[in-house]
Amino acid sequence: MTPTTSTTPTTSGAPRTSGTWRSRLGSAFAMFRNPKSIAGLSILGFFVLVAIFADVLAPYSPTKVDHTARFQPPSTQHWLGTTHIGEDVLSQVIHGTRGVIVVGFLAAIIATLIAIVVGVVSGYLTGWRSESLSALTNVFLVIPGLPLIIIVASVFEDPPLLLIAGVLGLIGWAWGARVLRAQTMSLRNRDFIQAARANGEPLRRIITVEMLPNLMALIAASFVGTVTAAILGLTTLSYIGVIPVTTYNWGTILNWAGAQGAFRQNQWWWYLPPGLCIAAIGVALSLINFGIDEYVNPRLRSAGERARAMKKKGLNVNDAVTAVRPTSPQPTKETAS
Repeated sequence: MTPTTSTTPTTSGAPRTSGTWRSRLGSAFAMFRNPKSIAGLSILGFFVLVAIFADVLAPYSPTKVDHTARFQPPSTQHWLGTTHIGEDVLSQVIHGTRGVIVVGFLAAIIATLIAIVVGVVSGYLTGWRSESLSALTNVFLVIPGLPLIIIVASVFEDPPLLLIAGVLGLIGWAWGARVLRAQTMSLRNRDFIQAARANGEPLRRIITVEMLPNLMALIAASFVGTVTAAILGLTTLSYIGVIPVTTYNWGTILNWAGAQGAFRQNQWWWYLPPGLCIAAIGVALSLINFGIDEYVNPRLRSAGERARAMKKKGLNVNDAVTAVRPTSPQPTKETAS
C-alpha cells in the first residue's frame, strides 16, 4: 500500500500575499497612529458625522422663521440663539457643515489626483516630457486663485458648490505636484527602482507598486493641506459675498451676521459659533499635519519616541538636566589596604 502524499502547502513555502498587503497597508497608515494625528482625526471625524447626519441633528430647518424670537440669545428652545428674522443659528451651523466638508474633501481629492499624476510622472520621466510637466506646474503656481474663482462664479447666477470645489481643486494641485516631483526624482535612482526597470516591469506598475507606497506620507500631507486651503477659500468667498448666501456654510452665516450688524451690536451667538467651527477644523487638520510631519521627519520621530519613553519612566521631558542614577563610590587603594 503506497502512502498518500499531502498536497497542502507548507507554511514556509506558502505565499503570504494577504499578509504582505496587510503589512504594507499598515505601514502606509502608520503616520496616523501618533497622539496628534489621532486627536486631529477625532475632531475631523466629528464634523464629518455632523455633515452626514445634519438632517437628523438639526432641531429646525435652517430657513424656518420664528417672528416671535428675533435676535434671541441662547435659550432652551434655541441653543445658539436666533438671527434677525428668527432663524435658528444652531440649525444653520449644522447644515453649513455639510457644504464645508463636501467642498473641502472634493477639492482635495481633485487636487491630490492631479498632483500625483503630474508630480510622479514628471519626476520619473526625463527630457522634454519632464520639463514640460514642470513648466505646467510652475504656471499653476503663479495663477491667482481668488480672482479666478470670482470670475468663474460671476458667470453663473447661482454657482453650485461642486463647481466651486472643482475650481479650488484645479488651482490647488501645483504645490503638491512640486513636492512629489522632487521626491520621485530622488526615488527613481534607488536600487529597487533600477531592479524593477531591469526586470522589464511597465511604467504603470513601477509607479503604482514601487513608488506610491513610499510617497504615501507626502501625499497625505498634501491632501490635508489642500483640505485646509479649500475650506478657508470657501468660507472667505462666502463671507465676501461671491458665493450666494442661499448656499449654507459657515462663511455665509458670517456674511449674514456682518450685514445685519451682529458684530457692532455684540450678538456673539450669531458669529461666534461658525468662527469657532472654522478654528476647530483648522486645529484638527493642523494636528493631522503635525502627526504626519513627525512620522516623515526622522529627527522629530526619534524625539517624540524619546519623550514618550521618558514620560513612561516618570521623568519630566522639560527638565534641562537629565536625572542620573547615583552610584556607589569606587574604593581607592588606601581604603582597600
